[in-house]
Amino acid sequence: MNNFIFENATKTIFGKGCVKEYLAGLTRPYDTILLAYGGGSIKRSGIYDEVRGILAEAGKAVVEFPGILADPTYAKVQKGAALAREKGVDLILGVGGGSVMDCCKAVSMAAVYPGDIWEDFWTRPGVVDFRPLPLGVIVTMAGTGSEMNGGAVITNEEKKIKTGRDYPAANARFALMDPTYTYSVPKFQLASGGFDILSHIMETYFSPCDEENVSDDLSEALMRGVIRDLRTSLANPEDYNARSNLNVGIHHGGEPDHQAGEEMRLPVPPDGAPAGGLHRLQPRRGAGGSAPGLLPAYLQRRPFQI
Repeated sequence: MNNFIFENATKTIFGKGCVKEYLAGLTRPYDTILLAYGGGSIKRSGIYDEVRGILAEAGKAVVEFPGILADPTYAKVQKGAALAREKGVDLILGVGGGSVMDCCKAVSMAAVYPGDIWEDFWTRPGVVDFRPLPLGVIVTMAGTGSEMNGGAVITNEEKKIKTGRDYPAANARFALMDPTYTYSVPKFQLASGGFDILSHIMETYFSPCDEENVSDDLSEALMRGVIRDLRTSLANPEDYNARSNLNVGIHHGGEPDHQAGEEMRLPVPPDGAPAGGLHRLQPRRGAGGSAPGLLPAYLQRRPFQI
């Protein structure tokens, strides 16, 4: 196994009712909250009203930042950062899936950084020697495990480039995971989310090192669990046990612990990121389409793992 450094500052609270029970306490140190989310799904499901009600009862000033689409753009990041600065926001609360979380991480950096975060942190790796704006997330779509890392994939539409970086300083301070919040996710998106995390786990699993190691053992267990629980969840979307296990499996799939000692070096990204940057291909669909096509190359390089 290769040398590694592991760091994760995110506090995870999991289970039915966890948002109602813990959100007010977690947001107590903050006065003005940027509420970031995607389209109208959290309003149709009632999640939006529940979150807004909790924040209102706690006396928080809420600044709305809606409309974060799949594959968040750098232009949207800049809008969020400008809004956070203008309104004196001291906490970002992202409610959604991986795209919302990724956008919020970039906003948390851009809101306090005086330069251009795209040029200084996404065009090339940078050193985060400042404190990003605090971030908390409420998971409503499981697929990337983004709540457990500092990774953010951002699309620069002007340059036609989509790329991701992982900065531990951008990790969420807390992540609230109520499996019932994912019940309303359409089956197609549910399946796509499963393929998304499987592709990310395979990215680790098929990377060097080539010796048997515990990180590969963890990856194998995660892939088996995701496949099992995804099948059950698709058959019965409100099977709480299956949805719980699926959410936790995806959660750990996004956490760096199963990457420990791996080089994370593949010739082709398995999540369809380059195509997505050019054609606005949703990452979950890119994962489902590109990962199986890479298996013959994996077989040739690491036959003992297929």
